[in-house]
Amino acid sequence: MSSTPVPVTPYGRTPLRTVQVLGGGGAGSSAHVRSLAAGLAARGVRVTVCAPVETEGEYDFTGAGARFAPAAVTALRAACTGADIVHAHGLHAGMRAALALRGQRVPLVVTWPSGPSGEGPLGQLTRLLERRVARAAAVVLGASSAQVDQARRRGARDARLAPVTVPAARQAPDAPDAGKVRAELGVVERPLLIAVGSLVPHRGYHVLLDAAREWRALDPVPLLVIAGEGPQRAVLARRIETEGLPVRLLGQRPDVAELLAAADVAVLPSRWEARSLLAQEALRAGVPLVATAVGGVPELVGEAAVLVPYGDAGAFAGAVAALLDDAPRRAGLAAAGLLQAGTWPSEDDTVAQVLAVYDELMDRVR
Repeated sequence: MSSTPVPVTPYGRTPLRTVQVLGGGGAGSSAHVRSLAAGLAARGVRVTVCAPVETEGEYDFTGAGARFAPAAVTALRAACTGADIVHAHGLHAGMRAALALRGQRVPLVVTWPSGPSGEGPLGQLTRLLERRVARAAAVVLGASSAQVDQARRRGARDARLAPVTVPAARQAPDAPDAGKVRAELGVVERPLLIAVGSLVPHRGYHVLLDAAREWRALDPVPLLVIAGEGPQRAVLARRIETEGLPVRLLGQRPDVAELLAAADVAVLPSRWEARSLLAQEALRAGVPLVATAVGGVPELVGEAAVLVPYGDAGAFAGAVAALLDDAPRRAGLAAAGLLQAGTWPSEDDTVAQVLAVYDELMDRVR
């Protein structure tokens, strides 16, 4: 847990006025913005968060000391009027912020979106938007070296590494213990595997289901639970039922910390990740992790996880099976994960780095 920041007034205009813009409201970005808003407000910065309305109910930005405004174009434009710094988190947020700031001399900071742009017409459109956002930003922040490199390729004038650390998942005071969670899931005498994240193509769940076919040969057969919701639910559910896979879709869950604490192994099969929220939570919780060696994952986890190539279901299945059969290896990874998590910047470090960027930009516009 990070220490309570000492309130300070940043140099520049007093007080500094910032607008934090969220696009789709993904869990990692929303948690980061909540943490950032709280840290900035504690340091005397006036913060407005423009985000989808539903995120305010879940993340309570006003409780963090920020003013909340819906992400509609008119509300965003009004919020940006009179701001000193606008900070957009993600591609769509960056594009909307750039449009809202047209004609104004307000610096735009963009936290670079996660993921490659893909192929076909959609990929071409994404690359076009990335170029426009990168060139509109005074500074682009990337959570991984891969993101910084991509932003530079898209034309960013100033792209910097800025690892994002989000708050550690905390169990509710009255949360059931791991044994009760496992009993409720029906895995008292079989291994429990967990994946967490929205049910969208880049998460790689189709590869995970391919791996689950091979896990049926294990004794006992592990149960894979996937916590998350999204447009691929029907497709995944159909495969699970048709192929008789040992997999359960749990939907959106408020008790991810409890589920993770009860798991034997966490799995991350994504095609791309910048600074994976699940990887951070698993290592902090001392849960062994098997993940794809993509994007910023190797940089994030170091030697504290088992990494396999993306798309190789056989390698993924084999890595998980080997871990389930090797208790000392699981214990070693759990200990290594806790050590690796200790090397990450704290929430306070993250806020201080972002605030330093803001202050630098304020110096430029004086």
